[in-house]
Amino acid sequence: MDEVIKIVNDIKAGNIKPIYFLMGEEPYYIDKLSEYIEQNVLAEEEKGFNQTVLYGRDVSVDDIVSTAKRYPMMADRQVVIVKEAQDLSRTIDKIESYVENPMETTVLVFCYKYKTLDKRKKVTKLLAQKGIVYESKKLYENQVGDWIKRVLAGKKYTIDPKANAMLVEFLGTDLSKINNELEKLQIILPQGTMITPQHIEENIGFSKDYNVFELRKAIGERNQLRAYKIAENFAHNPKEYPLVMTTGLVFGFFVQLLKYHGLKDKNPKNVAAVIGVNPYFLKEYDLALKNYPMRKVSQIVGALRDIDVKSKGVGANALPQSDLLKEMLYKIFN
Repeated sequence: MDEVIKIVNDIKAGNIKPIYFLMGEEPYYIDKLSEYIEQNVLAEEEKGFNQTVLYGRDVSVDDIVSTAKRYPMMADRQVVIVKEAQDLSRTIDKIESYVENPMETTVLVFCYKYKTLDKRKKVTKLLAQKGIVYESKKLYENQVGDWIKRVLAGKKYTIDPKANAMLVEFLGTDLSKINNELEKLQIILPQGTMITPQHIEENIGFSKDYNVFELRKAIGERNQLRAYKIAENFAHNPKEYPLVMTTGLVFGFFVQLLKYHGLKDKNPKNVAAVIGVNPYFLKEYDLALKNYPMRKVSQIVGALRDIDVKSKGVGANALPQSDLLKEMLYKIFN
């Protein structure tokens, strides 16, 4: 995020580069930077003649170079944005000759999503020398919660730790998807609001009572009645709660417990960092640690691997989701 802020601040200060090559696995910041350039480099009255958006699937590198070499009309510069530039991955090296001597009156932006250029290649080095090469890296799951807090703080909102965890549980690491849901909440809720699990349930559609987060909590507490009740709800809503996702998250929980058991330094700060959880939830993990000795956790991890294979249709004779969920809980609790 710091690199994104620096790029934006440089543009605001008039330090605009002739080429921006935005690449990487996380499309969110690629979109945000290209949108900022599209909206702010040219004045509104200059955009009609001097702003061009191309799509990688529809053009060749030669087309892009030809467009970039045009002179602006009644403006100091033109902006050329190439969206979905990853569709040009096989021929992108052809841009090299243009990069060696780019038009100073053109701002050429490549949105090269889900892929990266080889940093050892000449074209990549030239792009970094003549312009900006920005790599948007995918966040790890344990980093997404902090990202959500930072984004909301910038808009003058806060979020309850459980609500934060619910978003990460159900939306994963897709920042664009998470941001879309946060924007929905910002339309409904006034600034200064703390976003709660109830807000999430009412406006985004996640049940605060029946979700994988609550299933994991019930398992950690060895609350069998509640765990089976939640599992039954999942069995009746297989599209909303796919078995592969459920077993994956429960498996991840027990892997975290296994790591916790193996730690010599059980200082809460160290535990949270090593197993990758918000310190707010460590009480739940402490309880699960008492309820599941290390040997039992190892057995559960092995059993969950078997359930995961069955959930993907291997050797399960097409067992229904309800049966596999019951089998999973039986092996955990017995």
